[in-house]
Amino acid sequence: QVTLVESGGGLVQAGGSTRLSCAASGGTFRDYAVTWFRQAPGKEREFVAAIWRWNYGSTDYADAVKGRFTISRDNARKTVSLQMNSLKPEDTAVYYCAGRTGSGLARSVGECKIWGQGTQVAVSS
Repeated sequence: QVTLVESGGGLVQAGGSTRLSCAASGGTFRDYAVTWFRQAPGKEREFVAAIWRWNYGSTDYADAVKGRFTISRDNARKTVSLQMNSLKPEDTAVYYCAGRTGSGLARSVGECKIWGQGTQVAVSS
């Protein structure tokens, strides 16, 4: 069974950048498509970005982050990264990486089988 651990984030000024990492251990990482979700206080967890099993595989982004965030993966290092640029206060949330096996990218919470513990990103105006 693959386990996921997020790192990165912290406090960033609006317009700035940060990079989140999701490190996998155990199991076969390339069996999993990986999705980043986020959850702001008082709101539901929402889809941010997803990547298919391969390096340079298919990706998808929420409209709110398209053009600002980039998801990538390195299967040799068992990591998925989320580069976040042009950050806005509304990007403030706890960010989670999650994985699913089977076909297709996961865009909803219920589709994901494994989850990390989350990492906080706070964007100050």
